[in-house]
Amino acid sequence: MSASYVIIGDGIAGSSAAETLREADPDADITIITDEGEPLYNRILIKEYAKGKMPEAPVAIHKEDWYEDRNLDLRLNTLVTRVDDEANTVHTHEGETIEYDKLLVATGGTPIQLPVPGSDAEGLHHFWTFQDARGIRNHIEQVDNAVLVGAGLLGIDLAAIAGAHDLENAWYIMRGNRWWRYGLSLEGAEIMHQAMRDIGVELVFESGVGEFVTDEDGHLEATIDRNGERYEADFAGVAIGLNFNTEILQETAVETNWGIFTDEYMRTDAEDIYAAGDVTKFQDPVTGMRAQNGSWGSAKEQGTVAANTMLHDQGLDVEAEEFRWVSSYSITHFDFPFLSFGFPTEGDEAAERKFDDTTWRRLTFEDGQLIGGVLIGDLSPQSKYKKLILEEAQVADQKSVLLQETFELEDLDLAEPVEQ
Repeated sequence: MSASYVIIGDGIAGSSAAETLREADPDADITIITDEGEPLYNRILIKEYAKGKMPEAPVAIHKEDWYEDRNLDLRLNTLVTRVDDEANTVHTHEGETIEYDKLLVATGGTPIQLPVPGSDAEGLHHFWTFQDARGIRNHIEQVDNAVLVGAGLLGIDLAAIAGAHDLENAWYIMRGNRWWRYGLSLEGAEIMHQAMRDIGVELVFESGVGEFVTDEDGHLEATIDRNGERYEADFAGVAIGLNFNTEILQETAVETNWGIFTDEYMRTDAEDIYAAGDVTKFQDPVTGMRAQNGSWGSAKEQGTVAANTMLHDQGLDVEAEEFRWVSSYSITHFDFPFLSFGFPTEGDEAAERKFDDTTWRRLTFEDGQLIGGVLIGDLSPQSKYKKLILEEAQVADQKSVLLQETFELEDLDLAEPVEQ
């Protein structure tokens, strides 16, 4: 009898898992369930679409015939309401019950709504899906002023989108004294601040949203910040983080807490249930930490790892392998590149160096081990840093070498050489 695999989520994690499963098990029944109305698209490119820099077509990755050609049962516009881990079944909003031998949960997250009056106003946009990007582009092309909220990696995308549309005013409201204060010092953040100012974005620090003001029909008119300042704009973009979609597992043995807990093979605590992508809080074998990240490459690799574990546990001759990966996230909105890698907001030590007006580097360490960092302007050392992380090399005592403008792995005094 053919094995039955069910995947909840058609992002890159779910899609890469489906492809891996099909290649290894040609006769399996594979069902992919997503509440979105379109197949896999490139989340990295939706910001360029929202900027008005590209049409829709290049953003799409798979069309429906891609799934048909691989005998994958794709269920669009289908919401999973509950998982029964004792009966090995998935239940949908239409009352359908789908049985599984192995289940992969790759549900990702949903943007967090600001807990302030008017946060459901017409004209307020969150930025996560392709449909969000369409709404943002259609609206921002018609306005003169915009307010942007969320001093993180998604928030800066909104700032770049506003800058690309050459608005009269684009106010970027932040609670702290700098952008991405958990990953950057003031010196590093100021490079990003100036880049945003150069594209017409005004930065408002030590602020935050107090209220979104609407007219009698619920349309956004203005934003009042926590300092009482009023910003007249009928467009607002909010990116303050994600709520991870774990509700469907509430009645199961799966441990969840702001994400789904997995081991390094993407197994959950419930038999036959696995997880991959943004929603996972995985056990990282490299650092020993329980970790979570939302990068595209990481999600794709997790989907493959999860699929191989599912196949192995189903009894196929497939080896289960640990998820050993150094994630990275890049920003390409400005004249210089930006890259974060590993765990740049964690660690018990950090070191940084500025080389020129748009070149800066910061590294983070835990118990002597390099675990992450941020590169602005010059990304060339990234592969060397990632190798050191994967090799779990003790290098915190050699910060001066690591922060040389150019360095080679041979320059480090290591107990064991790192593979080139």
